[in-house]
Amino acid sequence: MSVPAPVLRPATPDDADAVAGVYLASRKAFLAYAPLAHPDEAVRAWLRHVLLPAGGTTVAEVDGEICGFVSVSTADGVFWIDQLYVRPASVGRAIGSALLNRILDGASGPVRLHTFQANHGARRFYERFGFVAIAESDGSGNEEGCPDVLYERNR
Repeated sequence: MSVPAPVLRPATPDDADAVAGVYLASRKAFLAYAPLAHPDEAVRAWLRHVLLPAGGTTVAEVDGEICGFVSVSTADGVFWIDQLYVRPASVGRAIGSALLNRILDGASGPVRLHTFQANHGARRFYERFGFVAIAESDGSGNEEGCPDVLYERNR
C-alpha cells in the first residue's frame, strides 16, 4: 500500500490552528532539549497573527489533513527557511522532502537555515539535500539558548 503524495498549497488564515498543532507536536516530540520559550497559546497567537499573515508559508496536506509546513523569507539576496516542521506521525512519509523540494525548486540563489546542533535528524535531512554547515553558535542568539548551526545550499 503506497502513501499518498502530499498536496502542497499556500497557507491561509484558516490553517492557523492546524499549523500550530504541527509545530507544537513536532517541537515537543523531537526537540525536548530545546523547550519552547513561550507558552503554547503565545505560539498559537504568533502563528495566527505574525507568521501566516507574513506570507511565505506552504502547507502539506494528506487526505485533507495538514501534516507539515514550511515558512520562508528573503533577506539580502538569501532565501531563508525559517520553519520546517512535520507532524510526528507523518515523519518518514516524504512530507518534509516534498516541502523542501518545493522551496529549493523556487530558489534562485543561496538558501540558508538554522537548526539546533543537537537536532541530528534534521542535520542529516538537510545534508542529504546538499546543505553544508557554514557556522555554529553557542545559542546565545536564539530564544531557547541552545547551540545552533547555520546551513547553506547554493543553487
